[in-house]
Amino acid sequence: MELQLHNVSHSYGTLEVLRDFTLKIPEGRILCLVGPSGCGKSTVLRILGGLEKPTGGAALQLGTPPANALNPLTYIFQHFALLPWRTVEGNIRLVLEDHRLPRAAADAIVDDVLARTKLTDFRSAWPKQLSGGMKQRVAIARALAVRPAVLLMDEPLSALDSQTRDLLMDDLISLWCRQPFTAVYVTHNLEEAVRLGHRIVVLSRRPGQLRDIVDIDIPLEDRKAGSPELAERQRHLWDLMREEAMAADQELADG
Repeated sequence: MELQLHNVSHSYGTLEVLRDFTLKIPEGRILCLVGPSGCGKSTVLRILGGLEKPTGGAALQLGTPPANALNPLTYIFQHFALLPWRTVEGNIRLVLEDHRLPRAAADAIVDDVLARTKLTDFRSAWPKQLSGGMKQRVAIARALAVRPAVLLMDEPLSALDSQTRDLLMDDLISLWCRQPFTAVYVTHNLEEAVRLGHRIVVLSRRPGQLRDIVDIDIPLEDRKAGSPELAERQRHLWDLMREEAMAADQELADG
């Protein structure tokens, strides 16, 4: 299944957020969206996921999802949205309950995603017993349980401290290397973008338009924190964004 946006524009009332934005999501790759504050990154994600209908242009879902995909598209948000009255296992099972799977099949899925996200030993824990990083790991496991064709990730690590964020970036890289998936990843953090993104799409300040596309050909498993090569690409992204990011921040400060 392939997601595309063609000349998409979007406004909230009189506020124009996106203008003539075109995007194609490469299958089996992680595409990162970056840009100044308020440039419409999260709106792009919502339109891709069908949560918003663009005021202009077209959002397309082409082809069919894989046969084993229970949900074609699945979100991972900044906030974990775990049910406090369910255990780790219970929160993961929640997304399977409407699919009427045989018990054995659901058990196998839960066991698989717990193992892939290193949560097997925490399956009976309650959310209140988990750190922020562990809660987000549960949210990732829950998303993987429905075997989505595309993961839509909206700043999933931004609420975490830097050490936990680094560990979860390692986890996401490990997950992708074991079983590549398609993802659209919104972030304001350029370090995350160069660590995780095969392709980085840079938006202009509001109304968001396509500013540039940066492909990173370093294999994901070779991208280490503090790498000079990644630092160079991060500087390049900041050079593309600096002036517009400063102007956008000032615009937001002025109300």
